[in-house]
Amino acid sequence: MTKDDVKKLVNTILIEEFERTEDELTSEANLFDDLELDSLDGIDLIVALEKAVKNATGKESKIDEDKAKALKTVGDIYNVINTMVGA
Repeated sequence: MTKDDVKKLVNTILIEEFERTEDELTSEANLFDDLELDSLDGIDLIVALEKAVKNATGKESKIDEDKAKALKTVGDIYNVINTMVGA
């Protein structure tokens, strides 16, 4: 997966699962303040990301708890997924 593929994957999840718009999804957008996600949404987001990475790469990938807690912006998600898939 390329960095563009990762960005599309993450954005698709945020648009389809959390009813965000493409315009809202900047690297600097705060997940909780700007996108109005709550802690339960955060858990759902992690599960959706792990599932999407598995579907895209064919291998099981988990986001460890410390990394999950550190996710504050959309850009943070891009960085974690890029690391997971070696983009």
